[in-house]
Amino acid sequence: MASTRQNVTQELVKFITAIQFDDLPKKVVHEAKRVFLDSVGCALAGIHTDKGRISIQLAKGFNGKPESTIIGTGDRVSCVHSAFANGELINALDMDAILYPGHISPYVIPGPLGLAEKIGASGKDLLLAIALGHEISERLGESLRGSKKYIKEDSGGRIVISDVHGLGFCIFGGTAGLGKILKFDYGKMSHAIGIAGHICPVPTLGKWQNTDPPSGMTKYLSAGWLGEAEITAAFLADLGYIGDTDVLDGEYGFWKFFASDKWRPDILMKELGQEWRFLRTAYKPYPCCRLMHSGLDSFIKIIEENGLMPGDIEKVTLLLDPLTEKPVHRNREIKTHVDAQFSVPYVFAVAAHRIKSGRDWQSLSTMTNHSIIDFMDKVSVMNHPHFDETMLKGRMNSLSKVEVVAKGRTFSEEKGWMKGDPFPEEATMTDNELIEKFRNNAYGILSSDRVDNVVELTFRLDEIKDIRELTKSLVSSPKAE
Repeated sequence: MASTRQNVTQELVKFITAIQFDDLPKKVVHEAKRVFLDSVGCALAGIHTDKGRISIQLAKGFNGKPESTIIGTGDRVSCVHSAFANGELINALDMDAILYPGHISPYVIPGPLGLAEKIGASGKDLLLAIALGHEISERLGESLRGSKKYIKEDSGGRIVISDVHGLGFCIFGGTAGLGKILKFDYGKMSHAIGIAGHICPVPTLGKWQNTDPPSGMTKYLSAGWLGEAEITAAFLADLGYIGDTDVLDGEYGFWKFFASDKWRPDILMKELGQEWRFLRTAYKPYPCCRLMHSGLDSFIKIIEENGLMPGDIEKVTLLLDPLTEKPVHRNREIKTHVDAQFSVPYVFAVAAHRIKSGRDWQSLSTMTNHSIIDFMDKVSVMNHPHFDETMLKGRMNSLSKVEVVAKGRTFSEEKGWMKGDPFPEEATMTDNELIEKFRNNAYGILSSDRVDNVVELTFRLDEIKDIRELTKSLVSSPKAE
């Protein structure tokens, strides 16, 4: 049901126009640096995937002006085409950060990054764009889908997710970031936001999630396409194109044509700029869907502590998030690296073989490894019986249980959180752990000197006057180690 609150678009645009870098809390600035470094690392590793390779090829094929860098290559293309390639690269391995209600970083970082490089914007400009892009997107997602990942209870008492949903609403966050880099006044920002709402892609996540067999590389939404749309909206507004300045409001506001069954603008606007939801960002240690990570933590602990090799293991039983009953997660036919990211049996088979977490999990040699393929038959996936009741109590829920039968014994481990979660404290990924993840992802693409330089510049990004000081280090190195 929609709220009767009016002028939400105006309230939001006033906030976006007014906020400046110096208004950001230090923790928010630091988190923007962390998510930027993590996203760049994921993009570097994504170069090795088919999704990444094709996206780079497309961006280069347009022969645009050499304005902005495709991360990890020696190529500079137009800023709009760099946004396409970099968005696809960041999300290629599905190892990028998570913020409710899902992946946001690949949708809100590439556009501002490309534009910042094109015009020589400062590090502060980029950090503000990153923080705003994530914060607005998270709040809009919650306003459209409710305060939980699952948004309603069916007649059988189970919590289920709406059949129609998606991540296109991130277009507002990315466009806001671009507008800040371009120093838009209230009028231009209003038009940019209004244009963005009307060119937002339709919500297709449910179609992809429920298709058997899985339905392609776009996954829940092409990040590259959304980045291009955001830049288009911002550039049109800058040229004087008139947008819908109350796009979020009324009976036929954005929520309606985005096929949401609710609209809670109070969630979007409550303490905006004071309470930063962006600080809830979770980071991924594994290149696969986050629904598996709690179980992976437990499974890896079991096999390492007990010295279990693949041949020792007779059976693995996984009790996970009910969303893993979707076809994309139960798939056992691994034809592409995208299939590999979401197949629960495949991911646990790879982990059983102790392949180092990262791009090798989705390499052709891994996906065609007969021992891994055979091991998938040992993996059974079920819904955790207490997941629904825990979620309905309003808790952030990563509940999982793993049982491994090996050497005549049954080993068991149950967890309610996963590594990389923003809380509890023991789950949080430290700066040093994020840096190590970045180094692993950059291996073979950037030299060790360039890796060190990118890390150092990222953590003092607010001191950099021209972002090109950093982007010139995001190119492949002839002697990468």
